[in-house]
Amino acid sequence: MIKAVVGANWGDEGKGKITDMLAQEADIIVRFQGGANAGHTIVNDYGKFALHTLPSGVFYDHTTSVIGNGVALNIPVFFKEYNEIVSRGVPAPKILISDRAQMVMPYHILFDQYEEERLGGKSFGSTKSGIAPFYSDKYAKIGFQVSELFDEDRLKEKLVSVCETKNVLLEHLYHKPLLNPDELFAELMEYKKMVEPYVCDVSLYLNKALKEGKEVLLEGQLGTLKDPDHGIYPMVTSSSTLAAYGAIGAGVPPYEIKKIITVCKAYSSAVGAGAFVSEIFGDEADELRRRGGDGGEFGATTGRPRRMGWFDCVASKYGCRLQGTTDVAFTVLDVLGYLDEIPVCVGYEIDGEVTDEFPTTAKLEKAKPVLETLPGWKCEIRGIKNYEELPENCRKYIEFVEEKIGFPITMISNGPGRNDIIYRNK
Repeated sequence: MIKAVVGANWGDEGKGKITDMLAQEADIIVRFQGGANAGHTIVNDYGKFALHTLPSGVFYDHTTSVIGNGVALNIPVFFKEYNEIVSRGVPAPKILISDRAQMVMPYHILFDQYEEERLGGKSFGSTKSGIAPFYSDKYAKIGFQVSELFDEDRLKEKLVSVCETKNVLLEHLYHKPLLNPDELFAELMEYKKMVEPYVCDVSLYLNKALKEGKEVLLEGQLGTLKDPDHGIYPMVTSSSTLAAYGAIGAGVPPYEIKKIITVCKAYSSAVGAGAFVSEIFGDEADELRRRGGDGGEFGATTGRPRRMGWFDCVASKYGCRLQGTTDVAFTVLDVLGYLDEIPVCVGYEIDGEVTDEFPTTAKLEKAKPVLETLPGWKCEIRGIKNYEELPENCRKYIEFVEEKIGFPITMISNGPGRNDIIYRNK
């Protein structure tokens, strides 16, 4: 059986914690898209970690962590992360890397930086991890699969060809130093040494595992609103953030994905540019940012302060619908305990009309939030294990959100730790 853990919104919803928690009962955890441009923060018995490419199940010795073919694999970053967790006392995780995964090349990171520089004030707010140039090359069919490291003559020939086209841009558009195919080849041979023990046909491996009745967990990066088709285009990421893409990015049949756990924050946050209707500013935002997350709302990869907002029912309903949600995990609810009243965005006003359906980007940029205010519960809820023990106003907040988004909230996270979770039977 396959379960997927994905985000409903802009990312940063708390997917790492939910994956880490669900991994207790999983045999295999698969990252199926994205790269090291976003992070999953996890707090467990080993400490606090920000994972960027490693699947969030690496802390269990019974699991196998898999990098699927849909991932943008930055090999040095991946192994730096691997070595860091082992150096902090985590048992060496079992790792498999798809032979069809493509590599983030050193020049992808340079091109990301150069393009953001060139765009100046019109930039996309990239993390400069090379993700957009990587996926651009993948679909232009000039990317490099891991398997290509093992055919050296062919690799050298392809590097020469790719460098020719890249150097035209470097010379005439960016006015930057040119690429040297021989230097790149030497670097890729170092990559080869790193990955060689872990490379396998992941799709075949997962096919066998499913026939044996193994539990597989797919871990997504970012959230629905960063999807290049269904998100706030063009201020999106470059790979599909939807559970449906899990079938493609891991190489499994779509009908095997039986459960889709979509993670929603009890308020909103976002990193990077783009429409964010329920966004708040000034002291109100600073206070929520300071109290939020598991030590403040700052990007796990960039350290940038996240943009803050109230819970957005319109965006979350849309995000859950696109994911094919079976269960909602509602996170960081404990953070809101300081508020007397809690605003919730229940609609968008666009050109004088109110809608509760999520529009395309041009309309979204004109939208103003329609807010409804709920009473706060004004107390600490960490440590509570049973839904009925939550304060009445806290339960009312959960049930209000659940009704507005139309999907069952079956898990409530009330603290950063692995065990700070309330299961709610629906």
